Amino acid sequence: MSFIYKSLLPTPEEIRAEFPLKPELAEMKAEKDKEIAAVFTGDSDKFVVIIGPCSADREDAVCEYMGRLARVNEKVKDKLLIIPRVYTNKPRTTGGGYKGMLHQPDPEKKPNMYEGLVAIRKLHMRVIQDYGFTTADEMLYPENLSYLSDVLSYIAIGARSVENQQHRLASSGVDVPVGMKNPTSGDLSVMLNAVYAAQHGHDFIFRTWEVETKGNPLTHSILRGAVSKHGQCLPNYHYEDLELLYSLYQERDLKNPACIVDANHSNSNKRYEEQVRIVKEVLHSRRHSREIHDFIKGVMVESYLEPGSQKIGEHIYGKSITDPCLGWEESEQLLYDIADSV
Repeated sequence: MSFIYKSLLPTPEEIRAEFPLKPELAEMKAEKDKEIAAVFTGDSDKFVVIIGPCSADREDAVCEYMGRLARVNEKVKDKLLIIPRVYTNKPRTTGGGYKGMLHQPDPEKKPNMYEGLVAIRKLHMRVIQDYGFTTADEMLYPENLSYLSDVLSYIAIGARSVENQQHRLASSGVDVPVGMKNPTSGDLSVMLNAVYAAQHGHDFIFRTWEVETKGNPLTHSILRGAVSKHGQCLPNYHYEDLELLYSLYQERDLKNPACIVDANHSNSNKRYEEQVRIVKEVLHSRRHSREIHDFIKGVMVESYLEPGSQKIGEHIYGKSITDPCLGWEESEQLLYDIADSV
Protein backbone atom coordinates (compact mmCIF):
# COMPACT_ATOMS: atom_id res chain seq x y z
CA MET A 1 0.00 0.00 0.00
CA SER A 2 1.16 3.55 -0.72
CA PHE A 3 -0.35 5.13 2.39
CA ILE A 4 2.07 7.00 4.62
CA TYR A 5 0.90 6.69 8.24
CA LYS A 6 1.87 10.04 9.75
CA SER A 7 0.40 9.90 13.28
CA LEU A 8 -2.11 7.93 15.31
CA LEU A 9 -5.04 10.21 16.17
CA PRO A 10 -6.94 10.08 19.48
CA THR A 11 -10.25 8.26 19.44
CA PRO A 12 -13.49 10.28 19.73
CA GLU A 13 -13.82 9.02 23.30
CA GLU A 14 -10.37 10.36 24.16
CA ILE A 15 -11.02 13.77 22.58
CA ARG A 16 -14.42 14.07 24.28
CA ALA A 17 -12.91 13.12 27.63
CA GLU A 18 -10.14 15.71 27.24
CA PHE A 19 -12.53 18.43 26.07
CA PRO A 20 -15.90 17.57 27.65
CA LEU A 21 -19.13 19.47 27.19
CA LYS A 22 -20.12 20.86 30.58
CA PRO A 23 -23.25 19.26 32.08
CA GLU A 24 -25.21 22.52 32.06
CA LEU A 25 -24.37 23.02 28.38
CA ALA A 26 -25.36 19.44 27.57
CA GLU A 27 -28.69 20.12 29.28
CA MET A 28 -29.15 23.31 27.26
CA LYS A 29 -28.33 21.45 24.05
CA ALA A 30 -30.89 18.77 24.86
CA GLU A 31 -33.56 21.45 25.16
CA LYS A 32 -32.46 23.06 21.88
CA ASP A 33 -32.57 19.67 20.17
CA LYS A 34 -36.18 19.22 21.28
CA GLU A 35 -37.07 22.66 19.96
CA ILE A 36 -35.47 21.96 16.59
CA ALA A 37 -37.00 18.48 16.33
CA ALA A 38 -40.44 19.97 16.94
CA VAL A 39 -40.14 22.00 13.75
CA PHE A 40 -39.37 18.92 11.64
CA THR A 41 -42.18 16.88 13.18
CA GLY A 42 -44.66 19.71 12.62
CA ASP A 43 -45.22 20.38 16.31
CA SER A 44 -43.72 23.88 16.04
CA ASP A 45 -44.40 26.52 13.40
CA LYS A 46 -41.10 28.32 13.85
CA PHE A 47 -39.07 28.85 10.67
CA VAL A 48 -35.53 27.47 10.64
CA VAL A 49 -32.68 29.66 9.36
CA ILE A 50 -29.34 27.87 9.06
CA ILE A 51 -26.97 30.77 8.54
CA GLY A 52 -23.28 31.53 8.78
CA PRO A 53 -19.97 31.43 6.94
CA CYS A 54 -19.36 29.04 4.08
CA SER A 55 -16.42 27.77 6.12
CA ALA A 56 -15.47 28.42 9.74
CA ASP A 57 -11.95 29.49 8.81
CA ARG A 58 -10.85 31.40 11.94
CA GLU A 59 -12.23 31.39 15.47
CA ASP A 60 -12.09 35.13 16.17
CA ALA A 61 -14.10 36.20 13.11
CA VAL A 62 -16.58 33.33 13.49
CA CYS A 63 -17.19 34.27 17.12
CA GLU A 64 -17.65 37.94 16.32
CA TYR A 65 -20.25 36.86 13.77
CA MET A 66 -21.95 34.69 16.42
CA GLY A 67 -22.11 37.62 18.82
CA ARG A 68 -23.89 39.74 16.24
CA LEU A 69 -26.19 36.86 15.36
CA ALA A 70 -27.07 36.32 19.03
CA ARG A 71 -28.21 39.95 19.35
CA VAL A 72 -30.48 39.58 16.33
CA ASN A 73 -31.77 36.27 17.67
CA GLU A 74 -33.10 38.00 20.78
CA LYS A 75 -35.40 40.05 18.55
CA VAL A 76 -36.67 37.26 16.28
CA LYS A 77 -36.60 34.11 18.42
CA ASP A 78 -40.37 34.02 18.80
CA LYS A 79 -40.68 33.34 15.05
CA LEU A 80 -37.31 32.05 13.86
CA LEU A 81 -35.13 29.19 14.98
CA ILE A 82 -31.61 30.26 14.06
CA ILE A 83 -29.01 27.50 13.78
CA PRO A 84 -25.58 28.92 13.00
CA ARG A 85 -23.39 27.26 10.40
CA VAL A 86 -20.07 26.27 11.92
CA TYR A 87 -18.80 24.30 8.95
CA THR A 88 -15.40 22.87 9.79
CA ASN A 89 -15.12 20.40 6.89
CA LYS A 90 -15.17 21.60 3.28
CA PRO A 91 -15.69 19.23 0.36
CA ARG A 92 -13.62 20.16 -2.68
CA THR A 93 -14.83 19.25 -6.16
CA THR A 94 -11.33 18.32 -7.37
CA GLY A 95 -9.96 17.40 -3.94
CA GLY A 96 -7.49 20.28 -3.90
CA GLY A 97 -7.40 23.47 -1.86
CA TYR A 98 -8.47 24.39 1.66
CA LYS A 99 -10.52 21.58 3.21
CA GLY A 100 -11.58 23.37 6.37
CA MET A 101 -10.51 23.89 9.96
CA LEU A 102 -10.42 20.15 10.64
CA HIS A 103 -7.50 19.85 8.23
CA GLN A 104 -5.90 23.27 8.76
CA PRO A 105 -6.69 25.25 11.91
CA ASP A 106 -4.56 27.93 10.25
CA PRO A 107 -5.34 28.08 6.51
CA GLU A 108 -1.84 29.33 5.80
CA LYS A 109 -0.04 26.46 7.54
CA LYS A 110 0.30 22.80 6.71
CA PRO A 111 -2.47 20.35 7.65
CA ASN A 112 -2.47 19.07 11.23
CA MET A 113 -5.38 16.76 11.94
CA TYR A 114 -4.87 16.49 15.71
CA GLU A 115 -4.82 20.26 16.13
CA GLY A 116 -7.79 20.42 13.79
CA LEU A 117 -9.85 17.97 15.86
CA VAL A 118 -9.16 20.00 18.99
CA ALA A 119 -9.87 23.32 17.26
CA ILE A 120 -13.23 22.32 15.80
CA ARG A 121 -14.49 20.79 19.03
CA LYS A 122 -13.47 23.83 21.06
CA LEU A 123 -15.07 26.18 18.51
CA HIS A 124 -18.44 24.39 18.56
CA MET A 125 -18.42 24.33 22.36
CA ARG A 126 -17.49 28.02 22.54
CA VAL A 127 -20.48 28.93 20.38
CA ILE A 128 -22.75 26.99 22.72
CA GLN A 129 -21.26 28.47 25.89
CA ASP A 130 -20.68 32.08 24.87
CA TYR A 131 -23.59 32.73 22.51
CA GLY A 132 -26.33 30.28 23.49
CA PHE A 133 -26.54 28.64 20.07
CA THR A 134 -26.24 24.99 19.19
CA THR A 135 -24.66 24.46 15.83
CA ALA A 136 -24.80 22.92 12.37
CA ASP A 137 -21.93 21.27 10.52
CA GLU A 138 -21.50 19.10 7.45
CA MET A 139 -20.75 15.40 7.80
CA LEU A 140 -17.96 15.14 5.27
CA TYR A 141 -16.37 12.08 6.91
CA PRO A 142 -18.84 9.71 8.63
CA GLU A 143 -16.05 8.15 10.72
CA ASN A 144 -15.44 11.58 12.32
CA LEU A 145 -19.05 12.01 13.43
CA SER A 146 -18.37 10.86 17.00
CA TYR A 147 -15.88 13.68 17.63
CA LEU A 148 -18.75 16.20 17.49
CA SER A 149 -21.97 14.20 17.89
CA ASP A 150 -22.60 15.52 21.41
CA VAL A 151 -22.34 19.20 20.35
CA LEU A 152 -24.17 19.33 17.00
CA SER A 153 -27.89 20.05 16.66
CA TYR A 154 -28.05 19.83 12.86
CA ILE A 155 -26.06 17.90 10.26
CA ALA A 156 -25.98 18.34 6.50
CA ILE A 157 -24.95 15.73 3.95
CA GLY A 158 -23.49 17.42 0.88
CA ALA A 159 -24.32 17.00 -2.78
CA ARG A 160 -21.16 14.94 -3.39
CA SER A 161 -21.80 12.66 -0.40
CA VAL A 162 -25.52 11.98 -0.59
CA GLU A 163 -25.12 8.88 -2.76
CA ASN A 164 -22.49 7.38 -0.45
CA GLN A 165 -23.87 4.46 1.53
CA GLN A 166 -21.77 5.10 4.63
CA HIS A 167 -23.14 8.65 4.92
CA ARG A 168 -26.68 7.28 4.70
CA LEU A 169 -26.05 4.53 7.24
CA ALA A 170 -24.28 6.81 9.72
CA SER A 171 -27.17 9.30 9.44
CA SER A 172 -29.56 6.54 10.49
CA GLY A 173 -27.89 6.50 13.90
CA VAL A 174 -28.03 10.26 14.50
CA ASP A 175 -30.62 11.71 16.89
CA VAL A 176 -30.73 15.26 15.47
CA PRO A 177 -32.08 16.42 12.09
CA VAL A 178 -29.97 15.42 9.10
CA GLY A 179 -30.50 17.22 5.80
CA MET A 180 -29.77 15.31 2.58
CA LYS A 181 -28.88 17.63 -0.30
CA ASN A 182 -29.85 16.79 -3.83
CA PRO A 183 -26.81 15.62 -5.84
CA THR A 184 -25.15 17.97 -8.30
CA SER A 185 -27.04 16.18 -11.09
CA GLY A 186 -30.29 17.40 -9.51
CA ASP A 187 -31.80 13.90 -9.37
CA LEU A 188 -34.46 14.14 -6.66
CA SER A 189 -34.84 10.36 -6.43
CA VAL A 190 -31.22 10.06 -5.25
CA MET A 191 -31.90 12.53 -2.44
CA LEU A 192 -35.15 10.84 -1.46
CA ASN A 193 -33.49 7.41 -1.49
CA ALA A 194 -30.93 8.83 0.94
CA VAL A 195 -33.72 10.18 3.16
CA TYR A 196 -35.43 6.78 3.11
CA ALA A 197 -32.23 4.92 3.92
CA ALA A 198 -31.40 7.20 6.86
CA GLN A 199 -34.92 7.00 8.25
CA HIS A 200 -34.62 3.22 8.59
CA GLY A 201 -32.43 1.06 10.79
CA HIS A 202 -29.33 -0.81 9.63
CA ASP A 203 -26.51 -3.12 10.67
CA PHE A 204 -23.08 -2.08 9.41
CA ILE A 205 -19.42 -1.47 10.24
CA PHE A 206 -18.61 1.83 11.95
CA ARG A 207 -15.15 2.67 13.32
CA THR A 208 -14.15 -1.05 13.65
CA TRP A 209 -17.45 -1.93 15.36
CA GLU A 210 -20.45 -3.85 14.14
CA VAL A 211 -23.29 -1.46 14.98
CA GLU A 212 -27.07 -1.40 14.78
CA THR A 213 -29.18 1.72 14.26
CA LYS A 214 -32.92 2.30 14.62
CA GLY A 215 -33.32 5.00 11.95
CA ASN A 216 -33.56 8.78 12.12
CA PRO A 217 -37.11 10.06 11.49
CA LEU A 218 -35.81 13.66 11.39
CA THR A 219 -33.89 13.09 8.15
CA HIS A 220 -35.18 15.42 5.42
CA SER A 221 -34.28 16.95 2.06
CA ILE A 222 -32.30 20.05 1.09
CA LEU A 223 -32.71 21.66 -2.32
CA ARG A 224 -29.43 23.28 -3.40
CA GLY A 225 -29.80 23.55 -7.17
CA ALA A 226 -28.12 21.39 -9.79
CA VAL A 227 -25.58 21.51 -12.62
CA SER A 228 -26.45 20.48 -16.18
CA LYS A 229 -24.24 18.32 -18.38
CA HIS A 230 -23.07 21.59 -19.96
CA GLY A 231 -21.94 22.96 -16.58
CA GLN A 232 -24.84 25.41 -16.24
CA CYS A 233 -26.52 25.94 -12.88
CA LEU A 234 -30.15 24.85 -12.65
CA PRO A 235 -32.08 26.31 -9.70
CA ASN A 236 -34.69 24.20 -7.93
CA TYR A 237 -36.19 26.66 -5.43
CA HIS A 238 -39.13 27.87 -7.56
CA TYR A 239 -42.72 27.08 -6.59
CA GLU A 240 -42.98 24.34 -9.22
CA ASP A 241 -39.87 22.66 -7.83
CA LEU A 242 -41.22 22.74 -4.29
CA GLU A 243 -44.56 21.38 -5.48
CA LEU A 244 -42.85 18.55 -7.39
CA LEU A 245 -40.76 17.52 -4.40
CA TYR A 246 -43.82 17.60 -2.15
CA SER A 247 -45.68 15.31 -4.57
CA LEU A 248 -42.72 12.90 -4.65
CA TYR A 249 -42.80 12.76 -0.86
CA GLN A 250 -46.45 11.71 -1.02
CA GLU A 251 -45.51 8.75 -3.22
CA ARG A 252 -42.99 7.39 -0.73
CA ASP A 253 -43.14 5.94 2.74
CA LEU A 254 -41.24 8.78 4.42
CA LYS A 255 -41.70 10.16 7.90
CA ASN A 256 -42.10 13.86 8.69
CA PRO A 257 -42.08 15.33 5.15
CA ALA A 258 -39.77 18.35 5.32
CA CYS A 259 -37.47 20.40 3.13
CA ILE A 260 -34.86 23.12 3.62
CA VAL A 261 -33.98 25.40 0.68
CA ASP A 262 -30.30 26.27 0.27
CA ALA A 263 -30.28 29.80 -1.17
CA ASN A 264 -26.68 29.67 -2.37
CA HIS A 265 -24.62 27.13 -4.35
CA SER A 266 -26.29 26.17 -7.64
CA ASN A 267 -29.54 27.87 -6.67
CA SER A 268 -27.80 31.24 -6.82
CA ASN A 269 -25.08 30.25 -9.31
CA LYS A 270 -22.82 31.33 -6.40
CA ARG A 271 -24.00 34.92 -6.89
CA TYR A 272 -24.19 35.38 -3.15
CA GLU A 273 -26.24 38.61 -3.28
CA GLU A 274 -29.09 36.68 -4.94
CA GLN A 275 -29.70 34.80 -1.69
CA VAL A 276 -31.92 37.65 -0.44
CA ARG A 277 -34.19 37.44 -3.48
CA ILE A 278 -34.26 33.63 -3.40
CA VAL A 279 -35.25 33.49 0.27
CA LYS A 280 -38.04 35.99 -0.34
CA GLU A 281 -39.35 33.93 -3.25
CA VAL A 282 -39.39 30.81 -1.07
CA LEU A 283 -41.34 32.71 1.59
CA HIS A 284 -43.80 33.85 -1.09
CA SER A 285 -44.29 30.23 -2.20
CA ARG A 286 -45.04 29.25 1.39
CA ARG A 287 -47.71 31.94 1.60
CA HIS A 288 -49.24 30.77 -1.69
CA SER A 289 -49.91 27.18 -0.56
CA ARG A 290 -50.71 25.71 2.83
CA GLU A 291 -49.09 22.42 1.83
CA ILE A 292 -45.88 24.14 0.78
CA HIS A 293 -46.02 26.31 3.92
CA ASP A 294 -46.01 23.21 6.11
CA PHE A 295 -43.47 21.37 3.96
CA ILE A 296 -40.74 24.02 3.68
CA LYS A 297 -39.28 24.21 7.17
CA GLY A 298 -36.52 26.74 6.55
CA VAL A 299 -33.66 28.08 4.48
CA MET A 300 -29.86 27.95 4.40
CA VAL A 301 -27.92 31.17 3.88
CA GLU A 302 -24.16 31.63 3.52
CA SER A 303 -23.27 34.80 5.39
CA TYR A 304 -20.20 36.34 7.03
CA LEU A 305 -19.00 39.70 8.34
CA GLU A 306 -17.87 40.96 4.93
CA PRO A 307 -19.57 40.30 1.57
CA GLY A 308 -18.01 38.16 -1.15
CA SER A 309 -14.89 36.03 -0.91
CA GLN A 310 -11.11 36.35 -0.93
CA LYS A 311 -8.08 34.22 -1.62
CA ILE A 312 -6.10 32.72 1.24
CA GLY A 313 -3.43 35.22 2.20
CA GLU A 314 -5.41 38.39 1.52
CA HIS A 315 -6.17 38.72 5.25
CA ILE A 316 -9.50 40.56 5.04
CA TYR A 317 -11.05 39.92 8.45
CA GLY A 318 -14.43 38.19 8.32
CA LYS A 319 -14.45 37.56 4.57
CA SER A 320 -14.93 34.04 3.21
CA ILE A 321 -11.95 32.13 1.83
CA THR A 322 -14.25 29.58 0.16
CA ASP A 323 -17.64 30.39 -1.43
CA PRO A 324 -18.72 34.06 -1.48
CA CYS A 325 -21.07 35.02 1.34
CA LEU A 326 -23.67 37.67 2.03
CA GLY A 327 -22.27 40.51 4.17
CA TRP A 328 -23.48 41.21 7.71
CA GLU A 329 -25.67 44.25 7.02
CA GLU A 330 -27.64 42.43 4.32
CA SER A 331 -27.83 39.31 6.48
CA GLU A 332 -29.19 41.17 9.48
CA GLN A 333 -31.88 42.85 7.40
CA LEU A 334 -32.75 39.54 5.76
CA LEU A 335 -33.33 37.92 9.16
CA TYR A 336 -35.70 40.74 10.16
CA ASP A 337 -37.49 40.45 6.83
CA ILE A 338 -37.91 36.69 7.24
CA ALA A 339 -39.33 37.16 10.73
CA ASP A 340 -41.82 39.70 9.39
CA SER A 341 -42.91 37.33 6.61
CA VAL A 342 -43.44 33.99 8.36
